[in-house]
Amino acid sequence: MWRVTHLLWGEDGPADVFVRLHRVVRRWPLGRVFDCFYCLSVWVAAPVALWLTTPWIERALVWLGLSGGAILLERVTSRSPPPPPPAVWRHEPLPEEETDDVLLR
Repeated sequence: MWRVTHLLWGEDGPADVFVRLHRVVRRWPLGRVFDCFYCLSVWVAAPVALWLTTPWIERALVWLGLSGGAILLERVTSRSPPPPPPAVWRHEPLPEEETDDVLLR
């Protein structure tokens, strides 16, 4: 599933076949599915799940499992930059002021 989804989503293909496919598909109302790897993996996994299993509950579980597996592989293999480090909170105490007032000591 990952290979087919990645091919349709992020590669040009031989002779830019998939670039042309993206141009044609974007004209349709559901053409934006090709812009999101996660969304596309759900729709690529659907016909495979229909072909692999017969009971409907198994089809639903296999469908989501195949899509989830493709998403996990994409997250593991993607070369996205690491997330920024978390913000650090530093609390410095206020300096003590010297005063001559007896009540404030």
